[in-house]
Amino acid sequence: MEHGGFTERRLARIGGTADAHGLFTPRYGHPAPSPDGSLLAWISDRDGRPRAWVAPLPPEGAQVSEPERPLPADGDVETMSWSPDGYWIACQVAPYGGERTQVQVISPDGGEVRDLAPGAAAAVLGVWSPTGRQLGVTIFAEGSGEGQACLVDLRDGTSTVLASGPAARVCAVSGDGRRAVVRVGPRGARRLELVDLRSGVRTELLPGGANVADARFGVTGRQLFVHTDAGRERPALLAVTLGGTSGVSTVYPIAERPDDDLDLVALDPAGVRAALSWNVDGRSEVELLDLRSGLLEPVVPVPGDVVTNFAFTRDGAALLVANEGPAVSPRLSRIGLDVHGVATPLLRPAKQFGASFVEPTLHEFRAEDGLRLSGWLLRPTGALGPLPTLIWLHGGPEAQERPTFQPLFQALVAEGIAVFAPNVRGSGGYGRSFTTADDVERRFVAITDVRAAVDFLVSAGLADPARVGVSGRSYGGYLALVALVWFPDLFAVGVDVCGISDFATFYEHTEPWIASAATTKYGDPHTDAALLRELSPMHRIDRITAPLLVVHGAHDTNVPLEEARQVVDALRERGASPGFLLFEDEGHEVHGTDNRAVFVREVVGWVTGHLLGLSEQTA
Repeated sequence: MEHGGFTERRLARIGGTADAHGLFTPRYGHPAPSPDGSLLAWISDRDGRPRAWVAPLPPEGAQVSEPERPLPADGDVETMSWSPDGYWIACQVAPYGGERTQVQVISPDGGEVRDLAPGAAAAVLGVWSPTGRQLGVTIFAEGSGEGQACLVDLRDGTSTVLASGPAARVCAVSGDGRRAVVRVGPRGARRLELVDLRSGVRTELLPGGANVADARFGVTGRQLFVHTDAGRERPALLAVTLGGTSGVSTVYPIAERPDDDLDLVALDPAGVRAALSWNVDGRSEVELLDLRSGLLEPVVPVPGDVVTNFAFTRDGAALLVANEGPAVSPRLSRIGLDVHGVATPLLRPAKQFGASFVEPTLHEFRAEDGLRLSGWLLRPTGALGPLPTLIWLHGGPEAQERPTFQPLFQALVAEGIAVFAPNVRGSGGYGRSFTTADDVERRFVAITDVRAAVDFLVSAGLADPARVGVSGRSYGGYLALVALVWFPDLFAVGVDVCGISDFATFYEHTEPWIASAATTKYGDPHTDAALLRELSPMHRIDRITAPLLVVHGAHDTNVPLEEARQVVDALRERGASPGFLLFEDEGHEVHGTDNRAVFVREVVGWVTGHLLGLSEQTA
């Protein structure tokens, strides 16, 4: 790691306090029951990196007995799914957590592993055909911005191309194998197309681009259930009846809310019910929808505020749920769906957390142009008056800050630093208009949302104006950098985690399919070059006066390492001493358990050192 003894000094100083409450216990997610209901697959970092695990699914009320070894996937496992015949588990794996993902199929006992696109620059997992003989895989060739969404035949390795584009994906295949649904289009302009697999005829399902676009066939194959915000303000579940010369007969909503986004959808094996998870100001509400009557009923809540994934058991009697919260580490639960249904733990860390963990409170404030914004505030228990405060900005920018398990936040609060995590314009979860409110030339106003957050905290008597820091990851890292450049007098410290520093070099060095998909969000690197230069903090880097810690992964090809190095080099040339934490075995995410512990300890040490005056000034 390139930081010249910085880590060693920090670890000696704070002596492991970042993990004093067991912050880095194993995380569990992505529950996937086998087609016959006898086995459960899931993703956990129990052995230090995210891996796929398989074990017998126990009866209701019992917890899973974890196996000794994970499946032998070649890299960090990001997502997975069973083949309908139960013979394979398809895994999307990321070597070192990077963007050059692979798709492998692995037998449930781990005895057989096949790479479905060994010569590709990257491959992305789609859905299985109902027979399990074909698997949707999007294949990216070296140097191309266009992915080929294919159905790969596992019997002979042949593939059929269904669509192409930077984010093309096979979403659904009908039970008779005659039709498929594919997603195409860049960020914010996704479209769904119905493809006749015999004739090749393609039909756009819904007019208009979307941020959310997914579909699955009903059991009869004559109806599609579409999860989208195309042509509407909020993502909803639509029923699309197929038929007629256009391929689409009727379209009507079957689950929608005027003020909440539909976050997750799962269909039960019988095709008569759907589980729906609604995003209500960041917290999850789960309902069951009877697809025959339209009747909605609530589901027993699980511990924690946020549901990240769920699936029905094979018999449809329960939901297997991945859930977490500020004081609830990521775990799996089972929710019985009968009249006496209860939520019981299925997989969770052995170590539980005590009362020392802080729950965030949601605060609303106004942007400088009057737009309503909100953010989550964590303060040390019992603290009064203005505190040293770190603003944390999420990535995306289409992501959303939600009340999830955040070891960094809890570690900072334990050291006496308040954390405010706002959802500035461009964030997801607040409707389509809000998500697109920072596109291209509107980014200038989005940047001032960071200043509005500082003004809110100071005017409300929550933050000490002389001790405010700004930080963020990915797009949030970019936003932290540009805030430090635009508003240098506001901040006493900064942390940039894998943020873009110059849009020109980002577009030049990122993966071509990432660049192609990003133009609708950031702007075109050719036609919008002047705009992108003005928005790039690198061209005014000399305005940064706050001590800055830069964090990056060596295998990050989303926001390439050059974005970090040029910031660090430029500051050093000007006589500053930025911290530089480089993870040699990580990509755009910090996945390794040991690395996450180092990351938290480093950031806590840097921030407390400059907001609480515990160390020498370094910039």
